[in-house]
Amino acid sequence: MQDKLTLMIPGPTPVPETVLQAMARHPIGHRSGDFQKIVRRTTEQLQWLHQTKGHVLVLTGSGTAAMEAAIVNTLSRGDRVLCGDNGKFGERWVKVAKAYGLNVEVIQAEWGQPLDPEAFRAALEADTAKEIRGVILTHSETSTGVINDLQAIAGHVKAHGTALTIADCVTSLGACDVPMDAWGVDVVGSGSQKGYMMPPGLSFVAMGERAWTAYERSDLPKFYLDLGKYRKAADDDSNPFTPAINLYFALEAALGMMQKEGLEAIFARHDRHRRATQAAMKAIGLPLYAAEGHGSPAITAVAPEGIDAEALRKQVKERFDILLAGGQDHLKGKVFRIGHLGFVCDRDVLTAVAAIEATLQGLGLAKAPIGAGVAAAAVELAA
Repeated sequence: MQDKLTLMIPGPTPVPETVLQAMARHPIGHRSGDFQKIVRRTTEQLQWLHQTKGHVLVLTGSGTAAMEAAIVNTLSRGDRVLCGDNGKFGERWVKVAKAYGLNVEVIQAEWGQPLDPEAFRAALEADTAKEIRGVILTHSETSTGVINDLQAIAGHVKAHGTALTIADCVTSLGACDVPMDAWGVDVVGSGSQKGYMMPPGLSFVAMGERAWTAYERSDLPKFYLDLGKYRKAADDDSNPFTPAINLYFALEAALGMMQKEGLEAIFARHDRHRRATQAAMKAIGLPLYAAEGHGSPAITAVAPEGIDAEALRKQVKERFDILLAGGQDHLKGKVFRIGHLGFVCDRDVLTAVAAIEATLQGLGLAKAPIGAGVAAAAVELAA
């Protein structure tokens, strides 16, 4: 059926009609008083979402731009950094850090396992010379469906006294509680096409006071991503370069919807969907990929035994117009991923589970009575 595609992937995520309509407005001048009002309003909304009193800066670019900006604005060539790597995006930050000439020490965990906060604590406590300048990690590892313990790791970094916590919260912000100031996270990067319920195109970098102090000594090359320019412009309710004006319209509408729902309700909804999806997959007989107790509220990775995950995804797409995400790198064909973040409701979760069950039944691969997954999900959704 035409125009019926349902996105159940970790990004882009579904976009509300209200946000689409806002984005369809005619552009306005980005140096106008009207645009300044939008910047002022969205700045306040972003601070609310990040739970911070500090600057939250808006870049025209993807979440990767936000994280690269975080690195080049707070660190200097040759700086020693710890980089958590337990999935595709942890690997990416290792590559970015090395590309800028940083002295990278990798703290690794197997894909599907969480990063061990104790490994960070030990490395930081052993650094009596205070040479470590940054700890870079992914909060919600999208490739594996694992949520890392950002709060605990940030606590160890804060105790170190010199290092900064630089966190990729691309699929966690807006899906789970990330109280930036309360946890002492120095830099948070995120992107519009995830929990923000918007199309791709904007990224966000929240900078704490210690991060701005580090900015003053940073010598890594930067121009378009120079956050000092963005801070100066933001103080005047503006942007240093031509921004994606219509995406600002969408941002204001989306954050307005989120404020109306409320932070606690948003976090509870995403946790409910995590529990429902996990329970459904277990009831169907499909093992979860993420370690027990460490599943992300944004995405559930499933590792079906004896089933080609790509073939399953293809059938779900062709039969039901529901798009699931595939496995990345060595997980291709072995894992499929169900996104349940952003503009997703209970109905979407039940529909996706039912489609997976019906597809398995049609392929002759069902391991449980039809309806077992939906029943299990319904119990969690009613809790």
